[in-house]
Amino acid sequence: MNDDYFMNEAIEEAKKSLLKGGIPIGAVLVKNNKIIGRGHNKLIQNNSAILHGEMDAIENAGRLKGKDYEKATLYTTLSPCPMCSGAVILYNIPRVVIGENKTLLGTEQLLKDNGVEVVGLNNNKCRELLEEYIENNPNTWKEELERVGGSTSTE
Repeated sequence: MNDDYFMNEAIEEAKKSLLKGGIPIGAVLVKNNKIIGRGHNKLIQNNSAILHGEMDAIENAGRLKGKDYEKATLYTTLSPCPMCSGAVILYNIPRVVIGENKTLLGTEQLLKDNGVEVVGLNNNKCRELLEEYIENNPNTWKEELERVGGSTSTE
Protein backbone atom coordinates (compact mmCIF):
# COMPACT_ATOMS: atom_id res chain seq x y z
CA MET A 1 0.00 0.00 0.00
CA ASN A 2 1.22 3.48 -0.84
CA ASP A 3 0.31 7.15 -0.47
CA ASP A 4 -2.16 7.02 -3.36
CA TYR A 5 -4.03 4.11 -1.78
CA PHE A 6 -4.46 5.89 1.55
CA MET A 7 -5.34 9.17 -0.14
CA ASN A 8 -8.13 7.36 -1.98
CA GLU A 9 -9.41 6.23 1.42
CA ALA A 10 -9.35 9.87 2.59
CA ILE A 11 -11.28 10.82 -0.55
CA GLU A 12 -13.92 8.23 0.34
CA GLU A 13 -14.25 9.96 3.72
CA ALA A 14 -14.64 13.32 1.96
CA LYS A 15 -17.44 11.85 -0.13
CA LYS A 16 -19.19 10.67 3.05
CA SER A 17 -19.20 14.25 4.30
CA LEU A 18 -20.64 15.49 1.02
CA LEU A 19 -23.40 12.85 1.06
CA LYS A 20 -24.35 14.00 4.56
CA GLY A 21 -24.58 17.67 3.50
CA GLY A 22 -21.11 18.67 4.62
CA ILE A 23 -17.89 20.00 3.16
CA PRO A 24 -16.03 17.25 1.27
CA ILE A 25 -12.81 17.01 3.25
CA GLY A 26 -11.62 13.67 4.55
CA ALA A 27 -8.69 12.14 6.36
CA VAL A 28 -7.26 8.85 7.56
CA LEU A 29 -4.62 8.16 10.20
CA VAL A 30 -2.33 5.27 9.27
CA LYS A 31 0.15 3.26 11.33
CA ASN A 32 2.16 0.34 9.93
CA ASN A 33 0.18 0.40 6.67
CA LYS A 34 -3.11 0.05 8.55
CA ILE A 35 -5.83 2.66 8.90
CA ILE A 36 -6.36 3.28 12.60
CA GLY A 37 -8.61 6.33 12.31
CA ARG A 38 -11.03 7.65 9.69
CA GLY A 39 -12.78 10.96 9.62
CA HIS A 40 -14.46 13.62 7.57
CA ASN A 41 -15.51 17.20 7.98
CA LYS A 42 -18.60 17.47 10.21
CA LEU A 43 -18.78 21.22 10.79
CA ILE A 44 -22.17 21.62 9.16
CA GLN A 45 -23.71 18.23 10.01
CA ASN A 46 -22.84 18.48 13.73
CA ASN A 47 -22.91 22.26 14.00
CA SER A 48 -19.34 21.86 15.21
CA ALA A 49 -16.53 24.36 15.53
CA ILE A 50 -13.74 21.77 15.50
CA LEU A 51 -14.70 18.62 13.61
CA HIS A 52 -12.48 19.06 10.61
CA GLY A 53 -11.63 15.85 8.76
CA GLU A 54 -8.20 15.60 10.35
CA MET A 55 -9.51 16.17 13.88
CA ASP A 56 -12.24 13.59 13.30
CA ALA A 57 -9.73 10.98 12.09
CA ILE A 58 -7.44 11.57 15.08
CA GLU A 59 -10.41 11.42 17.46
CA ASN A 60 -11.74 8.24 15.87
CA ALA A 61 -8.37 6.53 16.34
CA GLY A 62 -9.03 6.71 20.07
CA ARG A 63 -6.55 7.40 22.84
CA LEU A 64 -3.27 6.08 21.51
CA LYS A 65 0.09 5.85 23.19
CA GLY A 66 2.62 8.51 22.27
CA LYS A 67 4.78 6.00 20.42
CA ASP A 68 1.79 5.06 18.24
CA TYR A 69 1.34 8.66 17.05
CA GLU A 70 5.07 8.85 16.40
CA LYS A 71 4.73 5.97 13.91
CA ALA A 72 1.66 7.37 12.15
CA THR A 73 0.98 9.27 8.95
CA LEU A 74 -2.03 11.54 8.53
CA TYR A 75 -3.57 11.64 5.05
CA THR A 76 -5.84 14.59 4.37
CA THR A 77 -7.58 15.68 1.19
CA LEU A 78 -6.91 19.37 1.88
CA SER A 79 -4.01 21.35 3.29
CA PRO A 80 -4.51 21.43 7.08
CA CYS A 81 -5.56 24.53 9.00
CA PRO A 82 -3.73 25.84 12.10
CA MET A 83 -5.93 23.78 14.45
CA CYS A 84 -5.33 20.52 12.63
CA SER A 85 -1.63 21.26 12.21
CA GLY A 86 -1.48 21.98 15.93
CA ALA A 87 -2.93 18.54 16.68
CA VAL A 88 -0.33 16.93 14.42
CA ILE A 89 2.43 18.79 16.24
CA LEU A 90 0.94 18.09 19.69
CA TYR A 91 0.80 14.35 19.08
CA ASN A 92 4.17 14.22 17.27
CA ILE A 93 2.71 12.75 14.09
CA PRO A 94 5.84 12.83 11.90
CA ARG A 95 4.29 12.79 8.42
CA VAL A 96 1.32 14.43 6.72
CA VAL A 97 0.29 13.65 3.16
CA ILE A 98 -1.88 16.32 1.56
CA GLY A 99 -4.20 15.67 -1.37
CA GLU A 100 -4.21 19.26 -2.58
CA ASN A 101 -3.37 22.79 -1.50
CA LYS A 102 -4.47 24.87 -4.47
CA THR A 103 -8.06 25.39 -3.33
CA LEU A 104 -6.94 26.36 0.16
CA LEU A 105 -3.39 26.66 1.46
CA GLY A 106 -3.18 25.76 5.13
CA THR A 107 -0.30 25.93 7.57
CA GLU A 108 2.08 23.55 5.86
CA GLN A 109 5.06 25.73 6.76
CA LEU A 110 4.15 25.46 10.45
CA LEU A 111 4.29 21.68 10.12
CA LYS A 112 7.65 21.80 8.35
CA ASP A 113 9.04 24.25 10.91
CA ASN A 114 8.15 21.70 13.58
CA GLY A 115 9.90 18.79 11.90
CA VAL A 116 6.89 17.21 10.20
CA GLU A 117 7.48 15.72 6.78
CA VAL A 118 4.88 17.23 4.44
CA VAL A 119 4.11 15.45 1.18
CA GLY A 120 1.87 17.13 -1.39
CA LEU A 121 0.23 14.87 -3.96
CA ASN A 122 -1.52 17.54 -6.06
CA ASN A 123 -4.37 15.06 -6.43
CA ASN A 124 -6.92 16.21 -9.01
CA LYS A 125 -9.76 14.21 -7.40
CA CYS A 126 -9.29 16.09 -4.14
CA ARG A 127 -9.20 19.45 -5.89
CA GLU A 128 -12.19 18.75 -8.15
CA LEU A 129 -14.31 17.46 -5.27
CA LEU A 130 -13.81 20.62 -3.23
CA GLU A 131 -14.00 23.01 -6.21
CA GLU A 132 -17.35 21.51 -7.21
CA TYR A 133 -18.61 21.92 -3.66
CA ILE A 134 -17.47 25.56 -3.57
CA GLU A 135 -19.12 26.23 -6.94
CA ASN A 136 -22.41 24.74 -5.72
CA ASN A 137 -22.23 26.21 -2.19
CA PRO A 138 -20.37 29.53 -2.45
CA ASN A 139 -22.13 31.18 0.49
CA THR A 140 -21.54 28.25 2.85
CA TRP A 141 -17.86 28.10 1.86
CA LYS A 142 -17.47 31.85 2.33
CA GLU A 143 -19.12 31.67 5.76
CA GLU A 144 -16.80 28.87 6.87
CA LEU A 145 -13.73 30.80 5.74
CA GLU A 146 -14.94 33.94 7.50
CA ARG A 147 -15.42 31.95 10.73
CA VAL A 148 -11.73 31.16 10.89
CA GLY A 149 -10.32 34.18 9.10
CA GLY A 150 -9.11 32.06 6.17
CA SER A 151 -8.84 32.69 2.49
CA THR A 152 -8.30 30.61 -0.61
CA SER A 153 -4.77 30.20 -1.86
CA THR A 154 -5.75 31.79 -5.17
CA GLU A 155 -6.91 35.13 -3.69
